[in-house]
Amino acid sequence: MVRPVLCLNKMDELFPGLQGEVVKHKFTGEQTYQILNNVIQNANATMATHGDARLGDVQFYPEKGNVAFSAGLHGWAFTLTSFAKVYAPKVGVEESYMVKKLWGDNFYDHTTRKWTKEKTRSKTCKRGFVMFIYDQIERVIQACMENQKDELRRMLQKVGVNLMDDEKNLTGMALVKCVMKTWLPASTALLEMMICHLPSPLEAQKYRVENLYEGPLDDKYAEAIKKCDPEGPLMLYVSKMVPASDVGRFFAFGRVFSGRIATGMKVRVMGPSYVPGMGTDLNVESVQRTIIWMGKKQCDVPDVPCGNTVGLIGLDACIIKSATLTSEKEVVARPIRAMKFSVCPLMFVTVNCKVPTDVPKLVQGLKRLAMSDPVVLCSQVEPGTYTVAGVGELHLEICLKDLQENFMDGVEVAVSSPPVVSFRETVRKSCDPVEKKFRNNQIRYSLSVVARPLDEKVVEAIEDGRLGPRTDHAVRSEILAKHGWDKDLGDKIWCFGPDAVGPNVIVNRCKVIQNLELAKKVIVAGFEVVAKEGALAKERMHGICFEVHNVIIHADEALRGTTAQLNEMVRTALIESQLAAKPRLLEPTYTVAIQCPKSALSTIYGILHQRNGAVYEEFVREGTMLHILKAYVPVYDSFGLSKAISAATSKLVTPQCIFGYWSDMCSDPFQANAPAGQMVLDIRERKKMGRPSFQK
Repeated sequence: MVRPVLCLNKMDELFPGLQGEVVKHKFTGEQTYQILNNVIQNANATMATHGDARLGDVQFYPEKGNVAFSAGLHGWAFTLTSFAKVYAPKVGVEESYMVKKLWGDNFYDHTTRKWTKEKTRSKTCKRGFVMFIYDQIERVIQACMENQKDELRRMLQKVGVNLMDDEKNLTGMALVKCVMKTWLPASTALLEMMICHLPSPLEAQKYRVENLYEGPLDDKYAEAIKKCDPEGPLMLYVSKMVPASDVGRFFAFGRVFSGRIATGMKVRVMGPSYVPGMGTDLNVESVQRTIIWMGKKQCDVPDVPCGNTVGLIGLDACIIKSATLTSEKEVVARPIRAMKFSVCPLMFVTVNCKVPTDVPKLVQGLKRLAMSDPVVLCSQVEPGTYTVAGVGELHLEICLKDLQENFMDGVEVAVSSPPVVSFRETVRKSCDPVEKKFRNNQIRYSLSVVARPLDEKVVEAIEDGRLGPRTDHAVRSEILAKHGWDKDLGDKIWCFGPDAVGPNVIVNRCKVIQNLELAKKVIVAGFEVVAKEGALAKERMHGICFEVHNVIIHADEALRGTTAQLNEMVRTALIESQLAAKPRLLEPTYTVAIQCPKSALSTIYGILHQRNGAVYEEFVREGTMLHILKAYVPVYDSFGLSKAISAATSKLVTPQCIFGYWSDMCSDPFQANAPAGQMVLDIRERKKMGRPSFQK
């Protein structure tokens, strides 16, 4: 429920003078307008499917000022308003009238000084956007690149821009950047959009509260968020941990939704895995300092009221990536809904130090990396060897660069290559009950478990955050009932996993259980382990429901010495039930979007075919000669895809890869000569697990 504005970046790609030695495209002003208009129309088509009545009209209208055009690399940007202010007096019209004429089918004849809805045959008649914006920018760039200082000075005087003495000596691209940043500073255009088109927290939180707060919408916390009440109870969401200049320290960066946060205040820190009524992922800490950011600078303040963002010092020991904060006394407050990302770690590399004595620096560096990036995952393989998991090659490259340069002071590390792709394990049918028993002189324990596939829609609901351990019971039952579950089963889900939030569940289907809490504790502990390391190759599980059909437990105080044996029995039962339920290996698949000229189509099709890619959509972008390809490519086969396409097309085409879905490998992992079976062997060999007993 965040109101959007649109910024079209890479405008420098549309001006030949800024494209370097090899001109990729040479567009006319009219072609440039059509390209930009088409992008905006596509964005509006997307927004039409995601709009909400509470947000109002979320379409993008350049003439209304909620669209900016930018060249982020060079630091300049503009809205139509930027040019309307300059040219309205010269044309002799109001600024509000002029801005409407700078977009759409509005043509101006410089000779007759009249506007028309259709282009005339006159050579002096051009579209408003082309005449007053594109042509002006192109002339300035051309004058800079050709070192026409007198012409440049004359044009800049017309728009009220003066260069410093040392800036006048610049030439070429350096002069272009200087002139454009001075004439059309990006900060002015973007700030203008924020002020004029984004709602204040006082307005926005009225309709955002039901999407933000996980608790009842009629309690005092929801009411305080809704009113953005500075005198209400503290409700603050930490969205990111920002590395501080002090090695090992972090600012907790977030937004105050109600109340105020102050230096010295004791706060309850509810992490992503916190479940109301339980003590997991819950801490009480004191805020050492409160700061606000002024650009790159930090300013200490005594307190920060709601409606503002804030940086907090002193909470990095208990917050890894995100958390909800409230005051120490507000023990019944529910957390603010955690952010969900459309990406997940799909591949990883192994890192270790070239010099063994640098291992402590590596450990500290990995901790800082994991906290600073909301998606990256770091884990230990063995002493001195660690893994860094990211969403793709570029993300991993950036993470490793940050690790060495920013978090380890330049200490060299050895990195495995190429990255290793993560897989998932699932099942395709319901198995017969798997029974396990354990008995000694003090304890008798038996367990019956069934594994079955979880409905895809239920998996989506879990991954979207609509269904989870903190979901209201009524909402949980409603979601599950839509997909064939009995209404009362929603309350019988013991755990989601892995990490208490993953797309797997364990459900109690027993009629009566003696020592219920003890049984639940042991089974949930085993489920958490197995959900992270499936039976096929110790890859994470995805979309599996384990049903506990029978539990018998009789024990006395001697139970404490047999906990490890009980946990092992539970894990064995879960693993055997997975193997009995037609297990399958899932591989991650990218959705690849490619924009290219017709001449490059055959080359790109060939490269995609080499990587087992499948094109599922192709069309010509309206108003251009560019073809749009959309394809599925297995992540395992995607390494070097961007470089291969870029090289084959002389850097004309760069694909965009985003995670699409988990794809069934459609072969039997029990067969060693099948693709899935061979992949299981490869993974197990890498993990030094040995050949599996279940393979023929």
